[in-house]
Amino acid sequence: MTIQSGTHAIESMQLEERRYPPPPEFAKNANAKADIYNKPLEDFWREEAQKRVSWFKPFDRVLEWKLPYAKWFLGGKLNVCYNCVDRHVEAGRGDKVAYYWEGEPVDQKRTITFKDLQAEVVRFANALKKLGVKKGTPVGIYMGMVPELPVAMLACTRLGAPHTVVFGGFSADSLAGRLNDMECELLITQNEGLRKGNPVPLKKNADAALDQTPTVKKAVVLRRTPSDTPMKDGRDIWWQDLVKDASTDPKTCPCEEMDAEDLLYLLYTSGTTAKPKGIVHTTAGYLVGTATTHHYIFDIKPDSIYWCAADIGWVTGHSYIVYAPLCNGTTGVIYEGVPDFPDKDRWWSIIERYKVDVLYTAPTAIRTHMKWGPEYAKKHDLSSLRLLGTVGEPINPEAWIWYRENVGGGKTPVVDTWWQTETGMILITPLPGVTTLKPGSATKPFPTVEAAVYNDAGEEVGPGGGGYLVLKRPWPAMLRGIFKDHDRYVQTYWSKFKDVYFAGDGARIDENGDFWLLGRVDDVMNVSAHRISTIEVESALVAHPKVAEAAVCGRADKQTGQAIVAFVTLRGGAEGSPEMLRELRAFVGEKIGKIAAPANIVFTPDLPKTRSGKIMRRLLRDVAENRPLGDTTTLADPAVVSEIDRRAKTEAAKEEASA
Repeated sequence: MTIQSGTHAIESMQLEERRYPPPPEFAKNANAKADIYNKPLEDFWREEAQKRVSWFKPFDRVLEWKLPYAKWFLGGKLNVCYNCVDRHVEAGRGDKVAYYWEGEPVDQKRTITFKDLQAEVVRFANALKKLGVKKGTPVGIYMGMVPELPVAMLACTRLGAPHTVVFGGFSADSLAGRLNDMECELLITQNEGLRKGNPVPLKKNADAALDQTPTVKKAVVLRRTPSDTPMKDGRDIWWQDLVKDASTDPKTCPCEEMDAEDLLYLLYTSGTTAKPKGIVHTTAGYLVGTATTHHYIFDIKPDSIYWCAADIGWVTGHSYIVYAPLCNGTTGVIYEGVPDFPDKDRWWSIIERYKVDVLYTAPTAIRTHMKWGPEYAKKHDLSSLRLLGTVGEPINPEAWIWYRENVGGGKTPVVDTWWQTETGMILITPLPGVTTLKPGSATKPFPTVEAAVYNDAGEEVGPGGGGYLVLKRPWPAMLRGIFKDHDRYVQTYWSKFKDVYFAGDGARIDENGDFWLLGRVDDVMNVSAHRISTIEVESALVAHPKVAEAAVCGRADKQTGQAIVAFVTLRGGAEGSPEMLRELRAFVGEKIGKIAAPANIVFTPDLPKTRSGKIMRRLLRDVAENRPLGDTTTLADPAVVSEIDRRAKTEAAKEEASA
């Protein structure tokens, strides 16, 4: 895609003509029918809120919209934990499975019913109360994919304590920054995680973070592995010891009555500055929005076995592993490990074992399985699958077709969904019993969602045109700002175009009104469905004592969507080396997380800058993508970018030769 002025902000040459109407039998029994698009916004969401959620006190008004802030279901009182757990047990569904959990070791499995889940949540909530956690206490959570992670989240919601979950792959510095911004008083973590059979040092990272977090007074540590784990007297306490004498009787820990707009959680997402943004999600609108989209988009049935193969540390896991599925009383699957441990058919063995009927995953994962080959899926009976979904980035048509043919048996609908951490819920998506599918297209906005594509001038682009994706009216799960930063909220999402939400993604609309997402239009890179700020990676690189300057951009990558390319100038005019490259990659991995380690590093004596000193990342993207260089007339020294281009080509040739 290319950004340009004029009629279209983004041009796309993509052409895909394959079409897949809903299978007649699927359409006949689908949760969503064609008339779902006909209801007015307030009528639609009033009905869904009354159907999906149990209220302690009914709401008075559906929506108050004072741009750029929305309030939903005003006057209503509810509790997320009650909706996700207690009411199912009270209704006699306590013996239904809430989660099938698989540890990465193949012999570690747990089946957790809703009654089991209630007991664990109540017990942990009672234990947290002993540590002083109450309504309004901010709590940080830094864990792997173990059942105790949703237990911790639900215990917080039971008490009315807002939480922030930090992805277990993030470093100590990343964890500390998030805990400090939210001013967390408690951290919940585990001694170690597991990845490809190797330990992940969660407690070690947490200890380093807690040295920098003065507001955190206590740390609860789940023992996941038998390894020796240093514990700090007076601060650290083992989860297992804390809950030993805590009651599991729900009457001993009633669900806190929460206002519809009370803070539920913060989730931090990268932006175009070094400091991640604390995205604010509140209670009622978020729960109603996610539960409604989960029901219709994934066509959830009472006996569905649903697997969202994401990490709970990202918004996909919050919305579509924990809160929406449990609110809908759905049986879910949680898997701790990676897709190829102990072999490349692990996912397919899980689907066969539990008879999963809905699978929701990222295009990056699909492309990885494509690389490994279809023979691994063919070893297993995947006939239980009746719906597939994708999330996290635009999916290329070839991966979409491969997914449908080799995982879905050539018959399952594939719902390609678009949404963000900020939106909380899916906003552009097929409805599998209604929509004619197009490989690579997210098709239509969800009912009541009004999306459009604008050009640079803020004019709506018609069919065939590309530009900037915007949202023209509110939706229930939308963010309620950036934590403690109103100005940044307005500047990031509401300043580019008047009175509409700017998503930061490019899109085009085809002749049928279907949306095709074209990726990010700012300096946030999308690596394996993880949004990573260029500024965060640059800040990490420059923190190395031998680095003078660094600039980072993304390049297209068949496997990960985008790969990170860093252009680095060393201090004292030093030349780069293979050893220095490895050292910097490891350094960034330690500072931010391994996901942010650059795939390529080009050492250069200088960076392309304007006369005012601004680095021209546009030209670096040209180099990274091996495109002809754009206009260099504004550079202070046009020869710099030519030298960078020469060095990048030399390095690429070396890599190709060694491969």
